[in-house]
Amino acid sequence: MRYQFNEYLLDTDLFELQKEGRTVHAEPQVIELLILLVENKERMVSKEEINEKIWQGRVVSESALSSRIKMARQLLGDSGRHQKVIRTIHKKGFRFVAAIADESGGARPGTGDKNFSATVPSKAPPEMVSTINTKQEIKTKPAIAVLPFSNLSSDPEQEYFSDGISSDIITFLSKHSWLKVTARNTTFGYKGQSVDIRKLGFELSVDYVVEGSVQRAGNRIRISTSLIDAKTGLNTWSERYDKEISDIFALQDEITEVIAARLEPEIGFAERNKRVQSRPKNLESWDCYHLGVYHFFKFTAEDNLEAQRLLQSSCQLDNNFGEAYAWWAYAVVLGMVYWQVPARQELLDAALDACNRALSLDGQNATFYSLRARVLLARREYDSAVQDNKMAISLNPSFAAAHCGLGDSLAYEGRYEEAEACFDKAVDLSPNDPQLWAFLTYGALNYLFKGEFEKALEWTQRAMHIPNCQYWTMAHRVVALAYLRRDKEAAKSVEKLLKDIPYFSIGYAKEKLFYLKNQSQIEMYLKGLRKAGIPEQCELTL
Repeated sequence: MRYQFNEYLLDTDLFELQKEGRTVHAEPQVIELLILLVENKERMVSKEEINEKIWQGRVVSESALSSRIKMARQLLGDSGRHQKVIRTIHKKGFRFVAAIADESGGARPGTGDKNFSATVPSKAPPEMVSTINTKQEIKTKPAIAVLPFSNLSSDPEQEYFSDGISSDIITFLSKHSWLKVTARNTTFGYKGQSVDIRKLGFELSVDYVVEGSVQRAGNRIRISTSLIDAKTGLNTWSERYDKEISDIFALQDEITEVIAARLEPEIGFAERNKRVQSRPKNLESWDCYHLGVYHFFKFTAEDNLEAQRLLQSSCQLDNNFGEAYAWWAYAVVLGMVYWQVPARQELLDAALDACNRALSLDGQNATFYSLRARVLLARREYDSAVQDNKMAISLNPSFAAAHCGLGDSLAYEGRYEEAEACFDKAVDLSPNDPQLWAFLTYGALNYLFKGEFEKALEWTQRAMHIPNCQYWTMAHRVVALAYLRRDKEAAKSVEKLLKDIPYFSIGYAKEKLFYLKNQSQIEMYLKGLRKAGIPEQCELTL
C-alpha cells in the first residue's frame, strides 16, 4: 500500500519513505512506527500497542518511544510543539492527523488539516493581486548531493568522524526548504569510489555536489570542502578548516554547522548568477524570484524597487510560492529603512500579511519566520520578533540571518549583552554572507546603545570595506567618533556621509529610525549626529 501525505509517500511494500520522489533515510523502527500510525489513522494508537507491535512486547523505557516519535516528526517536518502530522494524546498514545491519500487517490482528511486560501492577502497593494488564474509550474528547486568525506588519516578508525561530518552537513542543508538534498543512503553508495562529477550530477539529477576530506594528526584536524557545479564540473567555492581537538563531538557539531551555513549562501549566489546570465525572455515564477533576490542583494534604491517588482511578478505567476511573498515583504521593509519607500501602516500591514501567507504555505520554513521577524521589528513588535527569530533558529541553527535578527530584536529592547552574542554568532557562522555588512552594522548599533563606542567603531570599520555596504554604517561611525571626541575624524566621516547621501540630516535620520520605540536610544543617536555637525534639515529631497 502507498500512502501520500504532504510531500511524502509512505510505501509499505517497499518499507520506504520518500519525499518529493527521493528516498528519505529512516531507522527501520521509525518506518514501522509510521506504518502503524498511518494504517490506524482513524483512531489513537496506545503506547501499549506501539510497544507490542514495534518491540514485540519487550520492556523498553519511555524515552525509547519518545525518541522514535521525535525522529518520525523530524523526518516529516513536524514537532512536538506543532503536531501537524503526529498528535500526542496525553499519557495515552498518538494519532496520525495529516491528510492522507491512499494508492486509489482518494483524499482522507486528518483532523489537523487546514485549507488555506490561494489568494494574495486582502491588505496587500492592488498590484500584488494576480490576474493570472492558471497556476504556472515553478522551476525545480536546486538539488545538491553531499558525497561522503574522504578519511585521509592513517588511522582507519577515524572513518566515523568523516562519515559523521558528511551526514551532519546533509541534515543541516536539509533545513533550508528551498534546497533539495539527496538522501544519505543514496550518496553513501558512492563511498570510496572515484566519481566523475558531471556523470554523478546526471545520475542523481542534482545541480551541485559537495565533497571534502578529513585529516587528523595528533591533536589537530584539518577539514577541506568544495562546492562543485554538477553541470560544468567547475569548483565554485572551497574552504579549509584547521582545528585543535578537545571534544571531538562538539568539534564535529561546530564544523558541520559552519560549513552548512557557508554553503547555503554560495548556492544561492550561484543560482542567482545563472538566472542573470541566461535571463529568459519569458520569465516564470522561479526566474522572477531569483532575479528579484539578485537585485535585492545589490542594495541600491533602484535595485530595491526592481526587486519588489520582480518578487510581485513571482507572486502573480504562482500564488503558492511562499518565498516570493516573504522576500517581497523584506524588500519593502528594507526600502523603508534605507530608501524611498514610505513607512506607512498600510504597507507594513501588507508586508505582514505576505509573510503570514508564506507561513501558511510552509509552517516549517526558517526563512519565513526570520523575514516575518524583520517585518515585526519594523512594526515595533519586538516580543513577537524575538519569538519568530527563535523559531527560525530552532528550525535551522546554522541560519546566520536569524541570529542577526534576534540580535536586533534584543538590542531594541535594551538587552545588549544577549544581542552581542547573537551578532557574534551571525558573523562567525557566515563570514561570506551577502548581508555580512548588515550583520556588522546592526552589531555596531548595539554597541552604540550599550555605550561601547570603540567597539562600535571597530565593527563599522569592518563593515565599510565590504561591497554594497550602506550609508547607515557611516552614520553609526559618525556617532561613535562624536562620543569619543575624535572631532577631526568625525568631520571627515560627516563629509563622506553627506557626499554619498546629500539629503542626510537629523530630521531624515529621525524619520528613518521609525522602528525604534525606546526614546532614549533615539535621543542618544541623534545627539551624536548633532555633536558631529550633521545638519538639522536638508532642502534636498529624495
